[in-house]
Amino acid sequence: IVTEDLSLIQHFPCGNRNRLSVCSKLCYAIGGAPYQITGSALGFFLQIYLLDVAQLDPFYASVILFVGRAWDAVTDPTVGFLVSRSRWTSIGRMMPWILISTPFAVLTYFLIWYVPPFEHGKVIWYLVFYCLFQSMQTCFHVPYSALTMFISTEQKERDSATAYRMMVEVLGTVLGTAIQGQIVGGATSACPSETDISDTTNSTNINISRKHAYMFASGVICAIYILCAAVLFLGVKEQKETGRKKSAPLSFSQGLWLVMSHGPYIKLVTSFLFTSLAFMLLEGNFALFITYALGHRNDFQNILLVIMLSGTLTIPCWQWFLTRFGKKTAVYIGNSWAVPFMILIVSVKSNLTISYLVSVAAGVSVAASFLLPWSMLPDVVDDFKIKNPDVHGHEALFYSFYVFFLKFASGVSLGISTLSLKFAGYVTGGCTQPESVSSTLKVLVSPVPVAFIALGLLIFRTYPIDEETRQCNRKLLQEILDSEADSESESSALGSTV
Repeated sequence: IVTEDLSLIQHFPCGNRNRLSVCSKLCYAIGGAPYQITGSALGFFLQIYLLDVAQLDPFYASVILFVGRAWDAVTDPTVGFLVSRSRWTSIGRMMPWILISTPFAVLTYFLIWYVPPFEHGKVIWYLVFYCLFQSMQTCFHVPYSALTMFISTEQKERDSATAYRMMVEVLGTVLGTAIQGQIVGGATSACPSETDISDTTNSTNINISRKHAYMFASGVICAIYILCAAVLFLGVKEQKETGRKKSAPLSFSQGLWLVMSHGPYIKLVTSFLFTSLAFMLLEGNFALFITYALGHRNDFQNILLVIMLSGTLTIPCWQWFLTRFGKKTAVYIGNSWAVPFMILIVSVKSNLTISYLVSVAAGVSVAASFLLPWSMLPDVVDDFKIKNPDVHGHEALFYSFYVFFLKFASGVSLGISTLSLKFAGYVTGGCTQPESVSSTLKVLVSPVPVAFIALGLLIFRTYPIDEETRQCNRKLLQEILDSEADSESESSALGSTV
């Protein structure tokens, strides 16, 4: 009887711990905010900062943006590979990466927004610290993303935690856009007049004011970064898969082949690669587009904030929609929703009211593009586990390779788009730009993103995991977990008897 009671006691917590409290979900979700806060600040403002505040040539700015994103892409699978081979510690397998990387990420992020007191070598300065920050951010975000698979074995609980995370992450983009935009907006909108341009002192003071505004904004974001990392560490307990057999460590090439040979993963990643590129291209050029093509220099930070607020408020709606109608339907509607508004904003004459209305509508699609990829990646990982029951502990590879392809492609697109501004005749630090620059920006925020969205949705049609398959995989995976838990309980009971 004692042996049976011990077996029940050991088995019961294993099933109970899969349930996540609202507090745990919130603490987990808050851990995703730093990535989005810094990402939105860099995505919306780094290009215009390098061109108009640091006053770099558009060619060098394009090199920094491309190399930084490309380096970031390379570090993702590398860190994912290292994380998958990490040993379990007293605080987990993912948490040490998150804790150690945080102070270095904060320092390098701050130095990105500092204009060094020397002219020669500024390109190297921004390139080095941008790459270092991306590396440290990767050491935080890849383990954090993979942590989804270790907070619970219940798919329903993971989906719920992912919804919390996506809402906080979109809120993080709002926070990043609001902090960066509202603090630097006033300084950025202060464009020198002809008198100021002739007066070197006034022109210099305006640029110094811009520099100080960007530094202050980065300091506030760094403080929030540290706070969110602390909440994640204190509020989330990483679960160890004690009942699962461990597969032999894989080499990097073996891990790459393992991930790349899984058909549903490739189709999902390729599809989201193109749709995400559309929104990243829009994000990277939207501040310049609003400022120079639409002429809303004094309102660009508010328009960006409206997009993010709209996205935050519609995240719960998309979570309800994908639960009610399925994830595939949500992908088609969520991504195609923005297309008519992308076309509208470049087709009509510049109008501030229309710009705000388009921003609200665009935010709805931004919310879908945030939620759906991270909600569907666990489904692919579960499908892989069903088809490869003897391979365990390599979940981080799926997340890191997804981010790798996304960041590398976005680096190429942003580099090319910034370089195209140079060929269009972009004037560094200028209050107005030639008509060719305005035309180029219109192409970058409408026809090109629309083409990417269409291509991504065409590829997504081949994605095989529908709602029926997903539910079937969930049941099969639960049976495997229950079987392993029973085996562990029987082994423990046998040991107690002996």
